[in-house]
Amino acid sequence: METRSIMIVGVGGQGSLLASRLLGNVLLAKGFDVKVSEVHGMSQRGGSVVTYVKYGDEVCSPVIEKGEADVIISFELLESARWLPYLKKGGKLITSTQQLDPMPVITGAAKYPEDIAAKIKEMGVEVTAVDALGLAEQAGNAKASNVVLMGVVSAQTEFEEQLWQNAIEQCVPPKFLELNKKAFELGRNAG
Repeated sequence: METRSIMIVGVGGQGSLLASRLLGNVLLAKGFDVKVSEVHGMSQRGGSVVTYVKYGDEVCSPVIEKGEADVIISFELLESARWLPYLKKGGKLITSTQQLDPMPVITGAAKYPEDIAAKIKEMGVEVTAVDALGLAEQAGNAKASNVVLMGVVSAQTEFEEQLWQNAIEQCVPPKFLELNKKAFELGRNAG
């Protein structure tokens, strides 16, 4: 199988590490060689972060260069625009509609761009935009928006739902398991 590349982008504190663990777990269960990078960027709350996931028959490096990502999974709209140059032609963007103001917007030096998802669609990119935060709150906790997005991803991949359920059971602490399963299902239905 040809190597496939997925980028998970967002802001520190949004749960990209759990998302990459869930995705990596599913890919390993399917028998792929999988490489997942460390989080690059300010992984503390508020800073831009990116995780690279590559899988296939044989993967030498997890690093993804500009124009190589098959899929970008974005936890925040502005981050989807920031990392868009890494998406290959014909690639797919799955994004939360959540907007977190970066420091220039907070200080009044800049305005948060409007209609980001619509503008990206106008560029010919396949975009799935979901209110992951709203669905996570519906599931019981805003912090579960990362698992909501993994539910959206699961609905758009060929990997069996049971593999995703197994990954959630292996990666999520038992006391948060039911909440995350509900968040995943809401995302899967939205995807």
